[in-house]
Amino acid sequence: MKNFKNTKTFFNLFLLLVIFVFSSACSQQSKSQTNQLTTEASEFQHPEWAKNATIYEVNVRQYTPEGTFDAFEEHIPRLKKMGIEVLWLMPIHPIGEKNRKGKLGSYYSIKDYKAVNSEFGTIQDLKELVKTAHENDMKVILDWVANHTAWDHIWTKKHPGWYTKDENGNFQPPIEDWSDVIELDFDNHEMRDAMVNAMEFWVKEANIDGYRADYAMDVPTEFWNRAREELDQIKPVFMLAEAEQSDHHNKAFDMSYAWKFHELTNEIAHDSAGPKDIDQYMAWEDSTFPNHAYRMYFTSNHDENSWNGTAVERYGPALKAMAVLTSTIDGMPLVYSGQETRINKRLEFFQRDTIRWEGSELDEFYTKLLQLNQNNSALWNGKAGGDFVRVNTNNKNEIYAYKRVKNNNEVFVLLNLSDQKQTVTLKDFPNTTYTDVFSESNLEIGEEPIDMDPWGYRVLKK
Repeated sequence: MKNFKNTKTFFNLFLLLVIFVFSSACSQQSKSQTNQLTTEASEFQHPEWAKNATIYEVNVRQYTPEGTFDAFEEHIPRLKKMGIEVLWLMPIHPIGEKNRKGKLGSYYSIKDYKAVNSEFGTIQDLKELVKTAHENDMKVILDWVANHTAWDHIWTKKHPGWYTKDENGNFQPPIEDWSDVIELDFDNHEMRDAMVNAMEFWVKEANIDGYRADYAMDVPTEFWNRAREELDQIKPVFMLAEAEQSDHHNKAFDMSYAWKFHELTNEIAHDSAGPKDIDQYMAWEDSTFPNHAYRMYFTSNHDENSWNGTAVERYGPALKAMAVLTSTIDGMPLVYSGQETRINKRLEFFQRDTIRWEGSELDEFYTKLLQLNQNNSALWNGKAGGDFVRVNTNNKNEIYAYKRVKNNNEVFVLLNLSDQKQTVTLKDFPNTTYTDVFSESNLEIGEEPIDMDPWGYRVLKK
């Protein structure tokens, strides 16, 4: 019995030693992987110009009666004055004719990645647009649809093996409702090579400054990583992902959509969410994305406008408050074509539907807001901007107050997120003199109560 007991003890000790060594190895491997991801994230470099950029989505077809690059180009100085730096052009490529939706088709049903839709003009016209933008210290990024093409894309004849197939060996849409497009197969590395080559083409040929990646979450992240690496060898580019995926920011993308926050702002406008929900969102974002990640905040874009309603329609009297919120928290604000003219029309997606450029107080409103975003370092993007600091008030269910602070720059925002008047008292807030961004008057904020109209807002700077 004694010998058996000793043997058993020895075996148990040996087993514990094996477990310890194995666990240590796994721990070191996990630690190594974590360190690798952290290193990748910490080494990510944005283009220098992006630190205080704002972005504007251009719907070329609907922007002017002509619907051309040339006609839009005349608006560039106005947009520069408004405080815009990045022009995101919706897809500029020829549109497929097979299974086309509507008369003119969807911009996102692409027939040739290396050509320009004649509806908009020529490659030379695009080059002139980019040149004018650069002369105005602005940048141009193109919408890039990598996940799918039109049914009659040039690749369908030359390289049918580059597409996924259904059980009968036929091309197939990625989603049933997307009947005008067919899905590419990213397991095919020849296709990946051709895709990267096409992306390089526009950087070299037209001197564009980057891409907005459509439906980015359904394309393998390693493809985007490779594309970014090869594009950066031509010039430092800016990449925006239509996705909300943390690992996109490790190597490939500068910025991603803040879709969850957009949904939250719509809920706030309909009294189904409030300040505590914003705090919960901010905590989620801080814990989900690397600290260098840029996030894009918006009240509208082409999808929202055409399919879910205009900003005026969805937000109603809360529109300006939501625009202030999305322009002053920790991210880059987006303005969609026509928002500055209080567009209250769902633009047609598959045919001409020209924006009516009528005077609106929103033009001056967005100008003051976006110029502040560009010029006050407290509101710059990512780590270039100031810390987000919540300010406590007596109306925690209706009032959302916060500061952004960077060195000697500070922006203080006060929002009434309700349809009732509120009298606000700030808690533990020292008397401070600010300049009101919209009235341009000086105000002392501190112990005295502040009256706020329904959906009212104050944007103060120093």
